[in-house]
Amino acid sequence: MKGRRAQLSSILKEAKLSGFERAVYKAVARIPAGEVRSYAWVAARAGRPLAFRAVGNALNKNPFTGLVPCHRVIRSDGSLGGFARGAAAKKRMLKAEGLTLPEGAAIIEGIRLRNQRSVA
Repeated sequence: MKGRRAQLSSILKEAKLSGFERAVYKAVARIPAGEVRSYAWVAARAGRPLAFRAVGNALNKNPFTGLVPCHRVIRSDGSLGGFARGAAAKKRMLKAEGLTLPEGAAIIEGIRLRNQRSVA
């Protein structure tokens, strides 16, 4: 994990990004596999707690998909939210990490939502 963080830090220093985008990508990169966080959680970690829509916009143009797992960011109401590759791809990626999201489930930040029977 440290190697990936160092690699991401190096890439982010060189990339032409706003400070906010850089902070968003760093926050999202810290979300562990098999866990999700809300757009609002990411916005708060990026220093702009009300900028959850801006988080979605930054993630939509994420050029670092191998290092910044934007599929792990969902809406505060527990629904999947947007994804540049489509909701089905986001769902598949989360399932591949062993995470399932029942329809209409409310997320609890940092909790693994495993052992669920259905996926929204």
